[in-house]
Amino acid sequence: GHRRKNWKVRKFVLREDPAYLHYYDPAGGEEPLGAIHLRGCIVTAVEDMPDSKKYDVDNILFEIITANDIHYYLQAASSAERTEWIRAIQAVTRTGK
Repeated sequence: GHRRKNWKVRKFVLREDPAYLHYYDPAGGEEPLGAIHLRGCIVTAVEDMPDSKKYDVDNILFEIITANDIHYYLQAASSAERTEWIRAIQAVTRTGK
């Protein structure tokens, strides 16, 4: 989303074994559109992002940086949901295979 001026809604499924975050088109489809390998990644809250409108992303963004230094920016529905996602992903990065 950070490279494009619009955000796309995606359905995410967090898996521990293997440690991946798969994403799907929310309109349907059984096959994932892609996956983020979480082994060795860093996940953090993002407080401010250049080139974004403040009212669109206020306190609900987080970033995943993979072991291969690929940066993914995701937007949660709320700040509480963002915290839940960050904690869940951090747990998988420590225990996932």
